[in-house]
Amino acid sequence: MAHLQPLKFVQVLPKAKHTATVFFMHGLGDSGAGWAPVADMLSEKLPHVKWILPNARTQPVTVNWGMDSPSWFDIYTLGDRSMPQREDERGMLDSVVSIEALVADEIEKNNIPSERIIVGGFSQGGALSMLFGTTTKHKLGGIVVLSAWLPLRDKIASMVSPELKTLPIFQGHGVQDAIVQCEWGRLSGEYLKEKFGVKVAEPGKLKEGGIIFKTYQGLLHGASDEEIEDLSKWLQEVLPNN
Repeated sequence: MAHLQPLKFVQVLPKAKHTATVFFMHGLGDSGAGWAPVADMLSEKLPHVKWILPNARTQPVTVNWGMDSPSWFDIYTLGDRSMPQREDERGMLDSVVSIEALVADEIEKNNIPSERIIVGGFSQGGALSMLFGTTTKHKLGGIVVLSAWLPLRDKIASMVSPELKTLPIFQGHGVQDAIVQCEWGRLSGEYLKEKFGVKVAEPGKLKEGGIIFKTYQGLLHGASDEEIEDLSKWLQEVLPNN
């Protein structure tokens, strides 16, 4: 893993005093810049938050006929009803290490407490955020998982964070998603609840941890205004301006 170069990233700077940071990872074939307009829009209600939008490295992706694409890890199959059985463990763990380096820099160089850091992502980036958030040594402010799933389920028990039970988790998924099935998201949340005792988040007590899993009728593999508004409200509660 020592061969990995630091990730490049796009930033959306806070509009007020910087007291919290959100890392958000894009999906397959996209870039950090692709989510900058969403971060900028959310900044209106979260002026104290800096957004860091990392760019995945370019690599061959099996599901794209081996063509080079910005990708956090290789993907062998998508669109199946059942969750992936064959996974690029090395690629996933390399990307976890890269995100860890960015988070550590934010804590050490910018004096942002880990409890004031959210790690999230969409699709492949959401899978990475779920893997990172459930295994990191840091006590994060929460994780955001949009249209994604929990990878490495067979191995995660030996890696799971002691902070997982108190980790706020926002999951959002389109019911009509044919790329990453909505069922993948539901099963991922159920796995965390059944295997590790993660609770369902209580309204008004989101900072105490637990999962919110919201589904959106008519939404394909993407984000909707309703989902972004729900995310905004969740972020305002778990990362208040203080």
